[in-house]
Amino acid sequence: MTISLRNLPAEVEKAILETSHREGISLNKATIRLLQASLSKPARNSDFEEFYGTWSSVESAAFDAALAEMRQVNPADWE
Repeated sequence: MTISLRNLPAEVEKAILETSHREGISLNKATIRLLQASLSKPARNSDFEEFYGTWSSVESAAFDAALAEMRQVNPADWE
């Protein structure tokens, strides 16, 4: 099947071009690869597995410090 695409949003065009250059494939193959990848994504990902191990210990500590106040439970809120 052949499909012509017109008026692609800038971010879609950029993704196709980046995929093509990064993987050394044609624009057609890059477009097909991106379409196939969009079909295989889970409807809802709640485990954040793709982020596991991406922060340094310094970044992780800064994040924990930023959330410290939010993690405190005020007993008055539960009366």
